[in-house]
Amino acid sequence: MSEFIYHITSRAEWTAAQKAGQYTAPSLAKEGFIHCSTLTQVLPVAEKFYKGQSGLILLGIDPARLSSALKWEPPFEGTPPTGVSSGDVFPHIYGPLDLDAVLQVLDLASAPDGSFVLPSSL
Repeated sequence: MSEFIYHITSRAEWTAAQKAGQYTAPSLAKEGFIHCSTLTQVLPVAEKFYKGQSGLILLGIDPARLSSALKWEPPFEGTPPTGVSSGDVFPHIYGPLDLDAVLQVLDLASAPDGSFVLPSSL
């Protein structure tokens, strides 16, 4: 099996996607792709972009099941989050995310200090 890529979203957005039959993040309309991360990039991304939010989930995506193009590119805003090497590239999905490509739906909880914690099953 391919190594998973991950996308952070809210449980409400995921529920809406299941009703719609596909997932489209706001970034798809705004930037042309859905932001994803490798497992080692998840926590730095969560800390930079989702600090203080609750009700978040982590979608584990099998890239082999995507019908939309997947490109590995530098960070969209140029500077990677703290904790990610400057040479790291991020997976970007150029189109809707097929629901059957999502093989894991895991809660992305935060610790008492507000920092995020990877699900224990990872």
